[in-house]
Amino acid sequence: MRWTSRRGLARAAWITTPLSFVLAFAATVWLAASAAPATASLSALDTPVSFSGTPAVGALFTTSDGQLGKHFCTASVVNSPAGNLLLTAAHCMKGYSDTTSPGIAFVPGYDNGAAPFGIWQVTRIFTDTSWAATADPDDDFAFLTVAQPGRSTPIQNVTGAENLGTGQPATGLVRVIGYPDAQNQPVICQNSTSMRSPTQTRFDCDGYTNGTSGSPFLTGAGDQTVVGVIGGYQQGGDSPDVSYAAVFGPNMHALYDSSIAER
Repeated sequence: MRWTSRRGLARAAWITTPLSFVLAFAATVWLAASAAPATASLSALDTPVSFSGTPAVGALFTTSDGQLGKHFCTASVVNSPAGNLLLTAAHCMKGYSDTTSPGIAFVPGYDNGAAPFGIWQVTRIFTDTSWAATADPDDDFAFLTVAQPGRSTPIQNVTGAENLGTGQPATGLVRVIGYPDAQNQPVICQNSTSMRSPTQTRFDCDGYTNGTSGSPFLTGAGDQTVVGVIGGYQQGGDSPDVSYAAVFGPNMHALYDSSIAER
């Protein structure tokens, strides 16, 4: 589980690192991994670092009387016609209403108390019917719509957005960005995924503690594509060094279509 405080966070010790270093690090290991033989060890790439954030990924917060509470999960902005759509893990939305304003806020690029791209209220929650009925780990993903009261500018115009990757190769090199709930900066790590089962992928990198549920698995350079979110098996994993994600298949595509249809 990555969305409660049930697991100890003693292993979450971090180094604060400038964004310029992180980007250079990511570019270096991406090129190195791309050039390496498929059988080469990727152990050198599985060390997470903290950084100052990226616009299209942020933290989900509880809210009360218009004030931010604690952040508890991670979400990312995904391309949509209305420009108002986020992607996270369905289990992050347990206990929240999907028909009324749920009392959740999204802060893209959140960094040590700063909200450089504003605070956005979650207005709707969309989960798959299989998740709603049985909490099927293969459908552990959710779309959220967001807005800012009194403003018509969609979040995608402010932060940019990730492309949604359905029907992508099940394994490959990914970068994962998430917000551990014991700290106020995101972490980033890069490694190759493997298959736990035909419907679940595995990502090995230490430090993905509570709060990182919903963290996007990102591929590509420039216009990035999200091919998974931390969730699925064990609701993302019972150990900080191993994370899981449901493979994006037909149910994900159908959920996206219904989410953008209702807007």
